[in-house]
Amino acid sequence: MYADALGLSRARIDRPDQEWIGGVRNWDYRYCWLRDATSTLDALLLGGFQNEARAWRDWLLRAIAGDPSKLQILYGVAGERRITEQEIPWLPGYEGSKPVRVGNAASAQLQLDVYGEVMDAMYQAHLAGIPPESATWKLQCKLMDFLESSWREPDSGMWEVRSGRRQFTYSRVMAWVAFDRAVKSVEELRLDGPSARWRSLRDAVHAEVCERGFDRARGTFTQSYGSRELDASTLLIPLVGFLPPDDPRVVGTVSAIERDLMRGGFVQRYSIDPGGASDGLPGPEGVFLACSFWLASCYALMGREADARGLFERLLALRNDVGLLSEEYDPAAKRLLGNFPQAFSHLALVGTAFDLHPGHPGRTHRRPY
Repeated sequence: MYADALGLSRARIDRPDQEWIGGVRNWDYRYCWLRDATSTLDALLLGGFQNEARAWRDWLLRAIAGDPSKLQILYGVAGERRITEQEIPWLPGYEGSKPVRVGNAASAQLQLDVYGEVMDAMYQAHLAGIPPESATWKLQCKLMDFLESSWREPDSGMWEVRSGRRQFTYSRVMAWVAFDRAVKSVEELRLDGPSARWRSLRDAVHAEVCERGFDRARGTFTQSYGSRELDASTLLIPLVGFLPPDDPRVVGTVSAIERDLMRGGFVQRYSIDPGGASDGLPGPEGVFLACSFWLASCYALMGREADARGLFERLLALRNDVGLLSEEYDPAAKRLLGNFPQAFSHLALVGTAFDLHPGHPGRTHRRPY
């Protein structure tokens, strides 16, 4: 299954001196996120599973067909769009984690990064030998039409915060990815499109992110424009080709995350305000396994092979007896937390495994710097 299981809590630590990791951070995950879907397509292509990748691409295209302004960031596994969130107060929840929710309100959020992820997935499919179809490219052009007029809009970001929309740095980075892959699709794959206009927008996005999403005083990219908060999503900047891994701004971002977002040798996705001021939800959470894999990938690209392999091996050691990972981990209680099994964690594992073997031809296509 590429959709995750019913949302479990960030599970309780069974020690009286420890605070809950969970409670309200408890979601219904029986759906397929576009972000996970595009990562799945990438993993299949990297593994050489072209038939499966083609079928997955066709599912993705059916799911997102229609008005680009109504693109959802998650769908039912059969492409269902109606995913209204509601609480079920009579259920106790896993280990007493409440509220129990059915549906997921994130389906109504604007998350601009998914446009970049879809455009990149289609580009990678073409490079891997899955020929573009006219209907596919027409849909992609419609997505680009929407993004041209909307990329400056504040959104809810990849972490689906419930504290209001912001100018998230990662969202803008992925808008750059969308324009970049659109330009490359025209110039390299001979598809028809306004490459000069897209190239101009690509350059404008890149300049804005480097100006407004980077804290010069601390030498790091931040979670959103003008903020001081760090966010592990900025580890993806070299992984999607926005900047090379040896760029001082990337090196500074990795150093800041090592200093301020690591706990027990793993990476938190962002700083958590116990009062919920930063993301709109109270309470702590564990380290995020996908983010820890991203750091290992950054190490690999930066030439820090020992650090990359060391972190990768520590992450592999967290798997259960059948090799599965959850969404998060609690280093103090030494237990897996959250949704289980978590597709996002396993897909990040696949990506890092290939990053540790940089000679693999499929992986280098994602690095256009």
